[in-house]
Amino acid sequence: MSILVFVEGSGSEIKKSSKEAITYAFETGKITGENEVIALVLGNYSNEELENLGKNGASRVINMSDEKLNNNQIGAFSDIIENIVQSRSVSLILMTKSSFSDNVGARVAGKIGASIVSNITSLPDTSSGFSVRKSIFTGKAFATVSMSGEMKVLIIKRNTIELLERDAKAIVERIPIPNNISFAEIITGDEKAEGDILLDDAEIVVSGGRGLKGPENWGMIEDLAKALGAATGCSKPVSDLGWRPHHEHVGQTGVKVSPNLYIAIGISGAIQHLAGVNSSKVLVAINKDEDAPFFKAADYGIIGDAFEVVPRLTKKVKSL
Repeated sequence: MSILVFVEGSGSEIKKSSKEAITYAFETGKITGENEVIALVLGNYSNEELENLGKNGASRVINMSDEKLNNNQIGAFSDIIENIVQSRSVSLILMTKSSFSDNVGARVAGKIGASIVSNITSLPDTSSGFSVRKSIFTGKAFATVSMSGEMKVLIIKRNTIELLERDAKAIVERIPIPNNISFAEIITGDEKAEGDILLDDAEIVVSGGRGLKGPENWGMIEDLAKALGAATGCSKPVSDLGWRPHHEHVGQTGVKVSPNLYIAIGISGAIQHLAGVNSSKVLVAINKDEDAPFFKAADYGIIGDAFEVVPRLTKKVKSL
């Protein structure tokens, strides 16, 4: 039996979070006995990019490339996954949590009659059946969920597992789109997030709030982010005011992130914002208000004026 990983990419590059899902599948196979990890990659990618997924644990890559796939149609992608599952003796379907994969995963589970769990934070436990641990209540608690049935869909939270880097190449299989796939959905428009590093895959995020006083002061956020190799984010009030684009809004109603390091500058720490960042491994708060709620959640805090602290911090990072 095989484990199928639905892989997401941005442009011509596979997302790090999807590589993590492949590693998760590889480690799960050791537990469950599945001896093949198949990565399903839809879109135009180089042979080298696809073969390199073997480093992360894939033994085989199935690639379909067609301009019709460029619009990320949920129905068509779900149909393709169902087709692969039926033709390849697949027992587990894995993907990384995102707004897109949540929709695809749910539809696939319905099509094939599989059980499904999202927001998974650890490898499965097979000591008594098949159970997984998932994050609930916006990261404030965890639940252990038993999964029954032959088919299972697992949606993995980012940064759940350390990325495997082994000396191996995957077998690449390029096949055409099956004839029975429907592209009935019509995409009327989309808005692409921009930036050198996107929030979804960032290991470090530097975010700013209303404490920066205006969009004209965002240069110091970008300077620190560039020095750290980080993505930039913001609080909801900042995006609502139009200081920053909405795709940078981090929080319960925006992008939920789980980087290794999250730096909040001039953000008070409303519960809605903390709900979107509390899966971060290390939280750092910079605020001149010593009573800011963020300090209660932060691992490290600097009480001081951001306009003095951040430039000095950036200078120090650059010197290192």
